[in-house]
Amino acid sequence: MPRLIKGESIIDNDWQWIPADFAGDLPAGKLLVPMARWLADKGGEGRELAPWIDSEDDIEPVASQLLTAPLIAVNFPTFMDGRGFSTARLLRERYGYQGELRAVGHVIQDQLFFLKRCGFDAYDLREGTNLENALASLNAFTVTYQAATDTAEPLFRRR
Repeated sequence: MPRLIKGESIIDNDWQWIPADFAGDLPAGKLLVPMARWLADKGGEGRELAPWIDSEDDIEPVASQLLTAPLIAVNFPTFMDGRGFSTARLLRERYGYQGELRAVGHVIQDQLFFLKRCGFDAYDLREGTNLENALASLNAFTVTYQAATDTAEPLFRRR
């Protein structure tokens, strides 16, 4: 079973990724499906569904519905596409999403600390990544200057 980082632990990934071009009947189990499919079909019949959001998806019109999801995965189509960082901050800060927020796709270890600051709490890294090293990188810095989802006040206010 594939593994991922959730919080401060390495755990089994029990959610199956369903690509956007999947056209058949959904299998049983825990499934990450494209946001549009999740909005149309909330599960049942031995399935638990959660949405994955692509970088070009507009979450604002459906934000209230997303708040009911047990998990939201945000897809990074390339490691250079930073729109997922903004999506995470919107979900956490503007809409108050409290569930698991998972970074998926082309996520690299160098981004983990910053993903955490934006509100992500789970990271599905590419196959072959050393998860122990990646887990350590979540705490690469002990002091941050700016406020973020993980620190309410900037450094000058904390002194």
